[in-house]
Amino acid sequence: MSDWVAMSLFETDIQSFIIKVWFEDARKGGGLVTWRGQITHVPSGARKSVQTLDEIAAFILPYLERMGVRIDGRSRYKLWWSRWMARMGKMTRMRGR
Repeated sequence: MSDWVAMSLFETDIQSFIIKVWFEDARKGGGLVTWRGQITHVPSGARKSVQTLDEIAAFILPYLERMGVRIDGRSRYKLWWSRWMARMGKMTRMRGR
């Protein structure tokens, strides 16, 4: 069996993601360095801009669940809470403009 065939047999249980991270110009934020990023699910091409590690985890979570991974209630709540707080922060910043 060739390496390619052997590898493709196991690919159904693998999800691949590309995460790109960069720094925003510190002069714009009063000297504070802010990072931004983008995560891409390789097989589907689905992508999302991210600003927190929690957003990366939230993007990956549905793919893990489809693979049969069970996420405990505490982890799910923590992800929900961090997404809610991020949304509230964005709303507050938008009102200040």
